[in-house]
Amino acid sequence: MAHLADTGVTHGLIGPREVPRLWQRHVLNCAVIAPAFEAEASVADVGAGAGLPGLVLAIARPDLRLVLVEPLERRTRWLQSVIDDLGLDNVEVRRAKAEQLWGTLAVDAVTSRAVARLGELARLSLPLLRPGGTMIALKGERATTELAEDAEILGRLRVADTAVEIYGEGQVDPPSTVVVLRVDGMAPQLRTPVGSGPAQSAEKKRAKRAQRRQGRR
Repeated sequence: MAHLADTGVTHGLIGPREVPRLWQRHVLNCAVIAPAFEAEASVADVGAGAGLPGLVLAIARPDLRLVLVEPLERRTRWLQSVIDDLGLDNVEVRRAKAEQLWGTLAVDAVTSRAVARLGELARLSLPLLRPGGTMIALKGERATTELAEDAEILGRLRVADTAVEIYGEGQVDPPSTVVVLRVDGMAPQLRTPVGSGPAQSAEKKRAKRAQRRQGRR
């Protein structure tokens, strides 16, 4: 926690106003979900940022093998410095976007905190799973809402089972809410964000040009 309160702030990973509540709101919020992961599982933390929850899980569960996936260099340098300082041998840092690791990284579980809404997060994360793997995303009070709103994209990603689970009741206030997704086989790699992206924009432009040509006839 000392790293977060000191260099975590100076590196822009944690806001200064968050320092007084680092333990309850951030560290403990992540630590209580440790039982969600199977023994000796390999886990990728997508958009690792300040190491929440990845670094916390590496400390709380030394049996896990963590991969911290983070595209920004200054964040990866900070993460590596903390790993070295704490002497953690069950965690590594990969400087990359999640989609850059499709086909090269395969883990038992993926996790994340405050990265993207559920459908887009699943699109990025699920292709990193081995067949039958699990995505465990810290989502808070919007967990059930996002699960319902993004049901269509989750179906396209071959999500076989979904659940909302609560961890840390009586330990952290509010308790930590996670969405758990289990895939049936290998999730397909959808190349564009849900409902957006260059492909859809190009398609819209082509449709407009076709309408203008039709109107001139």
